[in-house]
Amino acid sequence: MKRLDKQKLKYIAIGATVYVLTVITAFGFGSFNPNPWKLSEIKNKIENVYVSRAIDLGLHEPDFVFNDDASFMVAVQKCVDFLNFTTKQQDRIPSAILVAMAGIESGWGKSRFAEEGNALFGVRTWNKDVPQIKPLDLPNAKFGVKTYPTKCQSVKDVIDILNRHPAYKKFREDRKEQNGEWNYEVLVQGLAPWSTNEKYSAIILDTINSRQLP
Repeated sequence: MKRLDKQKLKYIAIGATVYVLTVITAFGFGSFNPNPWKLSEIKNKIENVYVSRAIDLGLHEPDFVFNDDASFMVAVQKCVDFLNFTTKQQDRIPSAILVAMAGIESGWGKSRFAEEGNALFGVRTWNKDVPQIKPLDLPNAKFGVKTYPTKCQSVKDVIDILNRHPAYKKFREDRKEQNGEWNYEVLVQGLAPWSTNEKYSAIILDTINSRQLP
């Protein structure tokens, strides 16, 4: 899972450039210890510029290819790396959480919804105009499971949901407080609304630990 491919190397190279430019800019303000809020503001502005430029230069969604649980995790990880790189820093979701959720919700990519509709998380919709698949045991249900052009787009939708839906306010607050130093035991508690299973948070945490997700 930790091997580097050409696309990830591209992310690293661009990220290193962003960091160097951030430091140079901060020094330009006249201090080796600049105001942390100002430094964060500068970094975000530079990141936005370089993300836009990277996309213009051909940075694109990675292919989603897998044939077992291990390669499924690698495929989701690559997708998350891409999406997190093209997402504002404060809105990024820890990759371990998304890989674990995708695995649990899609049976590691083997579910009908994943195979027929690229739906890795079983996101439901009650809007008849949204592309969807009905459950086999509920063909006349008023809801359906959203389908996507690609599996990576399914991941993107979940990132958006976790960042905007009121049900995940606790998750967002905990993420902000941790500021990149992830305590998954705390973070997964904010995911409880995703499932009616009262043990859902514990299941996600156990998956992160047992699969040794970073």
